[in-house]
Amino acid sequence: MKKNLLFIGLLVGGLISFSFVNGDKPTAQVEYKVVTVVESIVPNGFGRSRMISANETKDYRDFTTTRSDDKDKDEKNKSKRDEIRVKDYEETKLLNFYNLGGIRFQNIAANDAVMTSKVNAMIAEGWELAFINTGVESEGGKGDGKGIFITRYTFKRSL
Repeated sequence: MKKNLLFIGLLVGGLISFSFVNGDKPTAQVEYKVVTVVESIVPNGFGRSRMISANETKDYRDFTTTRSDDKDKDEKNKSKRDEIRVKDYEETKLLNFYNLGGIRFQNIAANDAVMTSKVNAMIAEGWELAFINTGVESEGGKGDGKGIFITRYTFKRSL
């Protein structure tokens, strides 16, 4: 009797565990969107700061060349710069980090408020913030006092 109950228990447990395995289930399709924020770190407020978001898509394969050791198989990508450019995009004006008095903390707070508004709007549209990447180019190694701070927000959502 105990062996039968053990066998039935193992059989039911095995069937339940296999019900969670579905090799035929398609993976969820997602799309990604990148919003780039470029903030000027040029002294005296001479730089430009913007939040950029493309409204059109491009296929990277149209502008990609595959290289190999066999030079005879290499093909030159003949795409033109104007084919790569995106002309349909949103450009949101932001304030520069610096003004004549130095770092302007009020400008940083204003930029944070505008960027937060964009993030909240995208989340309301069904996007999920997936990644944030940052980088800085300060003085370009030339001591010229010019530079930018870039933040890329990568969003994703299910199709």
